[in-house]
Amino acid sequence: MAANPELRMDQLPSDPLLHVLSFLSFRDLIHCTYVSRRLNDLSKHNPLWRSLCSKHWLLTDADRLQSGVSWFGLFKRYYTDLGRYMQYYPVLKRAWDQLKVFLQQRCPRMIASLKEGATEVELNDIEAQIGCRLPDDYRCSYRIHNGQKLVIPGLMGSMSLSNHYRSEVLLDVETAAGGFQQRNGMRRCLPLTFCFHTGLSQYMALQPAEGRRMYESFYPCPDQTAQDPSAIDMFITGSSFFEWFTEYVHNVVTGEYSIIRDQIFRYVHEKDCVETTGHITVSVSTSFLPELSSVHPPHFFFTYRIRIEMSSSASPEAACQLDSRYWKITTSDGNVEEVQGPGVVGTSFSSLSVKQL
Repeated sequence: MAANPELRMDQLPSDPLLHVLSFLSFRDLIHCTYVSRRLNDLSKHNPLWRSLCSKHWLLTDADRLQSGVSWFGLFKRYYTDLGRYMQYYPVLKRAWDQLKVFLQQRCPRMIASLKEGATEVELNDIEAQIGCRLPDDYRCSYRIHNGQKLVIPGLMGSMSLSNHYRSEVLLDVETAAGGFQQRNGMRRCLPLTFCFHTGLSQYMALQPAEGRRMYESFYPCPDQTAQDPSAIDMFITGSSFFEWFTEYVHNVVTGEYSIIRDQIFRYVHEKDCVETTGHITVSVSTSFLPELSSVHPPHFFFTYRIRIEMSSSASPEAACQLDSRYWKITTSDGNVEEVQGPGVVGTSFSSLSVKQL
């Protein structure tokens, strides 16, 4: 019997061959266009690039129709503009989209404060101005939205006590560049946020210097025990812009942070601090206030929020009102503080100053 002639891959019927091509990355599909005329045609098949456009750029059929080009052409357009950010773009774009949907429902005033994305030229000009390279995850996010206008409330969280208020604005890149630090203790640090009331900012280290790792975000904290006024401690808030921003958005859109009077309050719910008695559940959320804290000397200031809820299944006869309160507070170093007084009606903000964690 004669041996079967060798079957070449590009001689397969179109349907199984397209199925094989659907498993390839966009780079491999491009390589296939150089193999033969048939593979060139099949590798540009619209459904293949529709899937890749959805995966890498989160594009929809409406986006494609509006563009007036094929899915392959649309992918090329986005890759030309944003290709350097492919590692970060889909996650950051999804985070921004989720955040905007949430804000529209819960904090609509903030939507109007968001600025349109910066251009590549604008970001390149900022790098030339400050003499430092901006990380790609930061650049990618700012291509989507260039921070927000200098308004209150700030996008990056608020905090309110009886005599203290903080609300952090996500700075646009031009304003951030104006606050770029070159002084001792803060060399090569770019501000990410700013609070009008406290002057507080979170910074990102653009170079490893003075004990900081490259691209980590932090609140600066003067060392009050050092003779050198440039000695700076840090409360680290993220190892990269990508982690810092996406973790914050996750906490906002999942309800981890509280929404009070159309503002985002960065209270962290303590899952172990929940107690139910009968139909009444008491839960505790806490928030660290870096602007009222220090590392040297060790003084860490927390504010807490107590939530008291009655089960929806409780009968009308079980209704009750908070008459008095008593707290027995034990710190990690064993100190005990007792607080008692009349019950709280409505919403109240309280604080606890802890000397040593």
